[in-house]
Formats: sequence, structure tokens, C-alpha cells
Amino acid sequence: MKNVSTSGRIVLAITVLFAATASLSGAKEARIRVAATTTMVADLAESVAGEYATVTGLMGPGVDPHLYKANASDINTLQSADLILYNGLHLEGRLADILVKMGRRGKPVYAVTESIPEDKLLQPEEFQGHYDPHVWFDPRLWARCVDTVVTALSKVDPAHAKEFKEHGESVRAAYSSYYEWGRKYMAQVKPEQRFLITSHDAYNYFGRAFDFTVIGVQGISTQSEAGLADIVKIGEFIKQKGIKAIFVESSVSPAAIRRISEDSGAKIGGELFSDAMGAKGHMGKAADGSSFDLGTYEGMVKGNIATIAEALK
Repeated sequence: MKNVSTSGRIVLAITVLFAATASLSGAKEARIRVAATTTMVADLAESVAGEYATVTGLMGPGVDPHLYKANASDINTLQSADLILYNGLHLEGRLADILVKMGRRGKPVYAVTESIPEDKLLQPEEFQGHYDPHVWFDPRLWARCVDTVVTALSKVDPAHAKEFKEHGESVRAAYSSYYEWGRKYMAQVKPEQRFLITSHDAYNYFGRAFDFTVIGVQGISTQSEAGLADIVKIGEFIKQKGIKAIFVESSVSPAAIRRISEDSGAKIGGELFSDAMGAKGHMGKAADGSSFDLGTYEGMVKGNIATIAEALK
């Protein structure tokens, strides 16, 4: 009887173990699968979804979405996803056609920027009637994208709609705090020093949010190249205004900026994140003692602001 009892306990333990494993497996399977294009969209999706979704980003640190072309692995990720989130406003370039086709076939596909009112968007003349897609450089605008993400997640996973809404409110509050931090930090840069010259015209929303005059050597899309006349003209402008520093970008070739730096005498003030965030776990610090993960949206915003302010103040 004693041996039978021991055997029974072993069987019971194995049964409980299998049940727990099955339950854990079921919990993992219950997570919705979200595919996101850029690192900024992926970070936004993760922040709102929390533990209720597995988010897979197609583009990593330093990747230029304007020129990105989907590979076979990306197509598999998109096809197997329960939900696809992308920036929109023509940022994704070649990938956008694939996303539109998938949406027409019934796949839930959302451009996160669709919840931004048109009167808040910039439409530079050189972009030929299209809106500037780099809205994440104004945290207040990026906060408006939370609404689209909450709605999209709630439609795909209505059981957790309450949690998505709560997460969304927290994310909006966090983005608002990044903006206020940036305004305070930028106060050390005098108005006459507030010129931001970078590789391509990605920082118009940043300029509007933080009162900077922004000049991009290339156009809004990196598909264009800077001409010699543009390089000479910007070099002369730098000398005329006495601009101390200009900046390279993490996802754009630094060649034009380096040439301008040599010709004008302005130093290269550092590398800014433009169309992609940094690597996860790579920490940055600001002069006020704060630290942040450059592989997050918070780190992207604060890292750029700290780099610009320290170079120009």
C-alpha cells in the first residue's frame, strides 16, 4: 500500500505539472501578435499593449524607413500578425503598398498617425502636397497616436479593452512629461542660438515644439541627395549666423554634414536619432543627472534634446 501511495503521488504531481505547463502555454498563445514597422511604433505598441500582446518590430535601430524594403521574414511576420501598426503619412515608402494590400484583404492594419488632426500636421512646400511624417519629434503629437493604438488593440482583443485604455492614459501622461522636461532643458539655449542643422529635413515638428529654426541638408525623404549648391549655401548660412554646431543622424549618411562642418568651421555636435531609436539597453545621460534607455521613445526624445542643448548652449 505504501508503494501504491507513493506512485499515486508521483502521478498526481506529473498531472499537476502538465496542467500548469498547458495553462502557461495557453496564456502565451492568448497574447495577440502585433507587427509594427518602425522602432517608435513598436515602442508605442508595447507601451499600450503591456503584457497582453507580443510586439514584433520589422525595423531595428539605425534603419531608414524611407528606403526600407520588406524581406521574406517580414512578410511572414505581417501575415501571421493579428494586428499591424505603422506610422503612415508615407514614411514607410516601399513597404506601404504591402500594408495597404493586406488591409484590403481583411487584415487589421492601422496607421497610428490617423488620430492626429490635419491642422496639426505640417505640409512643407518641398514635399509636394504631402504631410511631414516625422510627428514623433513632438511628444504632444505622438501622444495623440495613442488613441489609434488603443482602438486597434481593443478591436482585436476586446477582453482587455479596459487595460488598453488605462495603459493609454499612462502613456499619454508620460509623453506630456517628456515634452515639459524638454522645454525646461532647452531653456539653457538662447533664442539666437536655436538653429538645428541636420542631414535631412526630419525635425520640423521638433522645431515647432521647441522654438528652433530647422534646416535639413536633404529633403524630408532620404531618397533625395544633397546637391553641392545646397551644401555651399548652408555653409555660408552657418558662418553668417555664427552657428556653433551641426548634427549627424543615426539612420542617414553623415557625408554631407561632415563636408559642411569642414567648410564652415562648425563642429559636429553629436549624433541624433531621426527615423529610428537607439539600441535597447544603451543608456544615455543628461546634464541634469537623469538617465534613460536610448532604445525607448523616452530615451530617443531626451537623448536628442540633451545632445542638441549641450552642443549649442
